Amino acid sequence: MRSESPDATGRPMTDANADHSLDAFHRGRFWLVQPRNAGHRAGMDAMMLAAAVPGDFSGEVADFGAGAGAAGLAVIARCGTARATLVENEPAMAEFARLTLAHPHNTELASRARVLIADVTLAGKPRAEAGLADNAYDFVMMNPPFNASADRATPDALKRAAHVMADGLFEAWIRSAAAVVKPRGGLAVIARPQSLQPILTALKGRFGSARILPIHPRADSAAIRIVVRATRAARGGLSLEPPLFLHDAGSGRFSPRADAIANGLASLFGD
Repeated sequence: MRSESPDATGRPMTDANADHSLDAFHRGRFWLVQPRNAGHRAGMDAMMLAAAVPGDFSGEVADFGAGAGAAGLAVIARCGTARATLVENEPAMAEFARLTLAHPHNTELASRARVLIADVTLAGKPRAEAGLADNAYDFVMMNPPFNASADRATPDALKRAAHVMADGLFEAWIRSAAAVVKPRGGLAVIARPQSLQPILTALKGRFGSARILPIHPRADSAAIRIVVRATRAARGGLSLEPPLFLHDAGSGRFSPRADAIANGLASLFGD
C-alpha cells in the first residue's frame, strides 16, 4: 500500500503536516483519502473482510462501519458489476469516504458506490428512516469496533469510536444485518477470536451455514482474527475452515495467499 497526500484536486501535496493521506490499495486499483493522525486508518483487516465476498458477486453490499470506504471499494474493485453502500455513523469519517469516492483515482468505481450516514444499531422504523431499508442488500459485511476499552485507551474520539466495543455490539449490528439483507443473502464479520461466542449467539435464528476462518500471523502463532461468513435463513451447520497464515516462517513479508488476498486477487473462502 502506497501513501501520499492529495490536495483538493487530487494533486500530491508536499506538506508533511497534512491531516490526511492518499493511500493505494489493490496495487493502485483504488485509493483511500483517510485521516493521517486521527480516526481509523484501513489496512489488512478491511482487505480480508472484503475478500470474504465471493469473487462472482454481482449484487449490492452494505459495508457497516465503512470508515473511509476500504472494504466496500475492495469488493467493487474485485467484483466488476457489484455495488456498495458505505455505511458510517461518524460524520467526519463519512466525509473521508465521500472524498475517497470523489477522488480522480476512483472515477471508474465511484458510480457503483454511495455513502450513507447511519447508525447501524437502530431498529425498526428508525433504521429504515435512516436509509437502511429491510431486504435491501445482497450481502452485509462489518468490521465493528471489537477492542476492549483497556486495549485501546486513546484521547482521540474518532479512533475510540472506531476501535472500542460497546456492550451488545454484535447483537445490535447482526440484528440490523439480518433485517436489511435479502433472504439467502450473505454476512461477513471480522473480529478477534475472543468475540466468537457473542457472534455465534447473535447469528442464531438469523443466519446459518456459518463458516469460521481463523487468521494467524504465522503457522506457529495463535490466531489474531477470525472471519465469520454466514447466510440469511440458511439451515446448514457450523464449519471451521483451513486457516490463513499472513506470513511464512522467518519472513516479514506476506505469504503468497495473504498477498493475493490483500491485493484483490483471491477470495478468502476460495470462491
